[in-house]
Amino acid sequence: MRTRIAAGNWKMNTTIQEGIKLATNINSLISNYDLKNNKIIIATPFTHLHSIMQYVVTSNIEVAAQNCSMYEKGAYTGEVSAEMLKSIGVKYCIIGHSERRQYFNEDNITLYNKVALCLKNEITPIFCIGEKLNERESGKHFEVIEKQITEGLFNFSDKEFSKFILAYEPVWAIGTGKTATPEQAQEIHLFIRNLIKNKYKTEVSENTTILYGGSCNSKNAQSLFSQPDIDGGLIGGASLKAIDFVEIIKYL
Repeated sequence: MRTRIAAGNWKMNTTIQEGIKLATNINSLISNYDLKNNKIIIATPFTHLHSIMQYVVTSNIEVAAQNCSMYEKGAYTGEVSAEMLKSIGVKYCIIGHSERRQYFNEDNITLYNKVALCLKNEITPIFCIGEKLNERESGKHFEVIEKQITEGLFNFSDKEFSKFILAYEPVWAIGTGKTATPEQAQEIHLFIRNLIKNKYKTEVSENTTILYGGSCNSKNAQSLFSQPDIDGGLIGGASLKAIDFVEIIKYL
């Protein structure tokens, strides 16, 4: 059975005080939930990780980093390594978010190196893929997604790939208020799952959690999460309000 996940990506938002309050509120609101096979993850700014982990240590919430360095260690001022994340107990890390690809020019080879370092340090990558508006409108979205997955992930073994979480995020729907229809999202999720099945065993494909990201909110989460190949969401803006995020969690 695939793990269903609601992952909140706070991006570059909240002070440490605001972040602790937000995490505490989320924790309080879900305290009586029976999550069964579901997981709740919050990806906080680097400055918050250690502190917030102390507040949710006995809860159902896992904490993720939003990024890590492609380098293991050394003279790379300002970078944060996977080993550093491991040292404070981080078990998840978002890799290849569209904003990292777009604003910081991260390519598939860079992301492959980041994934490898996450695995080396026992951190589960949440690997993001998705197309821009012009790529969808020109009919290249399947080609783009296949290239991102092939170059970023398909050099890993069956056993290694089984540890990954994937997130499909149409770039044209992030922060724009636009959302892929449930049918559009399901089409891509099924395409991704079939790519995995063709590369690895059917069992690997069927057990891979694939999240939807892209202006997912409490109003559309139910219709998106009800699709057979959508296993939850990578939530941006709606994860910054505890009530909104918990409303989404209900639909897992």
